[in-house]
Order: sequence, then C-alpha cells, then structure tokens
Amino acid sequence: MKQILLVEDDITFSKMLKHFLERNKYVVDVSFNMRSASAQLKKNNYDLVFTDLRLPDGNGIDLLKQIKDENTNIPVVLLTSYAEVSTAVQAMKQGAFDYISKPLNPDEVLEVVSNALEIKKENKSKAANTSKKENNTSNKNNNTNSKPEFVKGISAESKVLNEYIELVAPTNISVLITGESGTGKEVVAKSIHLKSTRSDKPFIAVDCGSIPKEIASSEFFGHKKGSFTGAINDKIGHFEAANGGTLFLDEVGNLSYENQIQLLRALQERKVKPIGSSSEIMVDIRLVTATNEDLLEAVKKGDFREDLYHRLNEFSIKVPSLKDRNDDIILYADFFLDKANKELNKSIVGFSKEVLTFFQSYQWPGNLRELSNFIKRATLLSQEDIIDKSVLPEEMLQAQNNTKVHKFSTKENEKELIIRALKEASNNKTQAAKLLRITRKTLYNKMKEYSLN
Repeated sequence: MKQILLVEDDITFSKMLKHFLERNKYVVDVSFNMRSASAQLKKNNYDLVFTDLRLPDGNGIDLLKQIKDENTNIPVVLLTSYAEVSTAVQAMKQGAFDYISKPLNPDEVLEVVSNALEIKKENKSKAANTSKKENNTSNKNNNTNSKPEFVKGISAESKVLNEYIELVAPTNISVLITGESGTGKEVVAKSIHLKSTRSDKPFIAVDCGSIPKEIASSEFFGHKKGSFTGAINDKIGHFEAANGGTLFLDEVGNLSYENQIQLLRALQERKVKPIGSSSEIMVDIRLVTATNEDLLEAVKKGDFREDLYHRLNEFSIKVPSLKDRNDDIILYADFFLDKANKELNKSIVGFSKEVLTFFQSYQWPGNLRELSNFIKRATLLSQEDIIDKSVLPEEMLQAQNNTKVHKFSTKENEKELIIRALKEASNNKTQAAKLLRITRKTLYNKMKEYSLN
C-alpha cells in the first residue's frame, strides 16, 4: 500500500482528508508542522506528500525545497486556501507536482494522487540511468558559453518534447526540429547538445536565412587568404569550427539549391575543402537543423532536395506553439520576468490577476518570442511592484477581442463541449480541462452543474 504524508495544522481538515484517503486504500501519516514532518520524512519512505501552504513554523514551499534539496523524488502537492496563481508558479518552479485549492473536490484529490504516483514510478525507473549520465558529464567543460534558457514545462505537450530530447540527445542521429517562429527551436537544439556526449565540444549555431548564397561556401567550409577578392585572411568555416561538437543550422529551408548540394556532399563524405585550399579537412559533427517551413512541401515543389531532407530528418522533433502549452505560460512568464528584472535593473515581483487571465486567453501568435518581448516592455513601463493591465498593448487587446476561440457561447454547447473533451481525454479530468483551457476546479464545478459523472 502506498504511503502518504499529510502536513496540515488544521486538525479537523486533516482528519477528514486522512479518513478519505484511507478509505481509498492509502496509508496516511499526519504532521501538524514542518519540524514534525521533517522527522517523519527521515523515518519513512513516503510515496507522496500533501502539505498546506501555511504552517505554524514555516510554509509548504519551504518544506518542498527541503524535500528537493535532499534529492528525493517524492511528489509534493500543495494545499491552500489562498489560491494565488503567483504562489502556484513559485511552487512549480521549486518542483511541486501539483497545486490544489480548498475546499477540495474528492475526485480531484484522487486523480492528483493517481497521477503523482504514476510519475513517481516513471522517475524511479529512470533514476539509475539519469544518475549515470549526470556523473559522466559533471566534470566536463562546456564550450557553449552559456546554458540554454530551457524551461521544463508541465503541460502534456512539453512532457513529450522533454522525452524526445532525452531520447535522442545521447545518440549521433541527425535531428530536424520543426515548429512555428518564436517557439524556441535553437534552445531545444542547444539542450540536445548539452545532454549529448559532445557537450564539452563546440555548439555552432548558423542562421541559414541570413547567409547570401554567394558566400555560403566560404561560411560553411572556410577559405584561404587571397582565394577571391576580399579574402584578406584565412577563414575557418562553420563545419571546421564545430568539429567534434554540434552544428546547428537554423532555417535550413532557406538554403539555395546549389548550397543544398554542397551541404549534402559534406555530410556524406564528412570532409570539407576550404575555398582556395588543395587539401581536405575531416570533420566529425553532429548535425541539428531547424525550420518553420514545410520541407516536405518544398521537396514536392522541387525547392528542397529530397535526399538532403532524408539526411537531415533521421529524427524529427516538433516544438509546440505556446497556445498549445497553456499550462506552461505562467512558468515562462515568470522566467522572462526574472530575465527582464536583471537586464533592466528592476524588481517587479509578479503579475496582476487581470494580466494572468490575459496570458491564459491570448493566442500568442509570436509564441515565446512575443511573450518575452511583452514582458520586457511591461517591466520597463511598470512603476509598481506588479505588472498590471495598464501596460497591455492596444494591438494585443484588439487581437484578443478578434479571436473568439475556446469560449463557451451558450449553456447548451458548453455541456456538449465538456462531454466531447472528456471523451477525447478518456475521462481524464486534468487532460479534459487542458483541452477546454479552463482550470481543473472549474471543470469539476461545471460537471456538477450539468450532472456529468
């Protein structure tokens, strides 16, 4: 039987939740403060921790940090009557599995427990391999100059993305990253590099869209001094610069047909000849490419070589758009706020409820780039500690008003939408709420209103 530690100073509430969980075949221990909880955690191997946000000698986030600092993989769920989104974000940043506000819905509690225990099982099975990888890479020097700004989202789409990165990173397989503009494809590429066996070697990023086709050969393969007009010095090409490491070609679909042929030859032979040189240079690179275009369609039109496409696309990863990662938006907003505060020497602490509501309902056509730019602008304009709706640009508000997506128009189609979402999610309430883009608690309230079991 699974063991749960419940940390709650409200004696009546803790007894109620304890009895409910025990009726559902869980073993439950109760602590009324952090000190007692810490002692219990040292004595027992718990499968899950429920903790109230407000405790007599601290708070649930402090307990969460303590659990994570001890390198345990125990899922932690926070309970609170003060259901502020900013607090939930802080908890998620510290590694909380989930966040539930009182009064609790019994079905919601059971679903969260089930999901948390399933994740713990998956993490446990991966722990040995993960530990081994970390030990192998902990002493390596990173030549990428900076860590990627990679936020591990909590949405279902982000979890798939993270799994793909973990799966392909240790290999030498060429990866084609697709996705809309602004979704963070280069960040994904750099993350693949840092999790690979080449992480101590160079990561060279090249924007193919900014290279004129006339000088592409020089950019990729280098040249010797005097080999053409303007070649006043020897130049090392991107292939040679990335030798031993990873070469990332962004917007690869913009390469001219002639440059595609040269790229294909270099990949096949694994050697390059600088312009004006009589000798070839052997190169060992891992190739990662990215595009926001449909390369298959370009192949059909004859604009992109099919043999090159298959050479690049040994494994593909699609980076989801921000509107499809609704559960991650607040996490990203908080991340970009931290960045903006440092860059602008400001100390904004968070967002108003109106702004957070806007974040969740806006479609974000520019994806993460648009969100980042908005938050930097808002941080600069804000005179208070909180970013409020007064800094929302008029064009963004107008765009939101013109997009009536995922909104209930009548009571009749509201019920029908809920039924369809539940069916599509195989009755998983958490997934259904994500499809409807409402909170899980709102979904439970709507189900109760329409007598949906």
